[in-house]
Amino acid sequence: MRSRDTLLRLARFKLQERQRQAMGLESMIAEFLRKQDDLDALISAEEARSGVTDPEHFNYPTTAKAARARRDNLLASVADLNDQLAEVRLAYSDEEAELGRLELAAEKTDTRSVPSASAATVSLMR
Repeated sequence: MRSRDTLLRLARFKLQERQRQAMGLESMIAEFLRKQDDLDALISAEEARSGVTDPEHFNYPTTAKAARARRDNLLASVADLNDQLAEVRLAYSDEEAELGRLELAAEKTDTRSVPSASAATVSLMR
């Protein structure tokens, strides 16, 4: 009985930990996308200021080049974080199924012990 309770608590903890991981990854992705939007605005402002929009042009602003590189790195990071998020969601669904199996087994064990207790109660009532 104790080991079953321990297994249930462990399974619930793992499930909550996966939820925390997913929430953390989602917030990081959102933050990176906000930064990407800021960098896009910076790139547009620099291009408008200089009048050069071709990154290969010799007079293209250095600030815009650096912002483009940083934006590209952020987008690569977002792609990696999305992959990690997919893995965490898959692990979450697996652990959720495992918790369901453990809870079902615990419920079956509890229902088996309940009829014998109710039979004793009925015999006391007679």
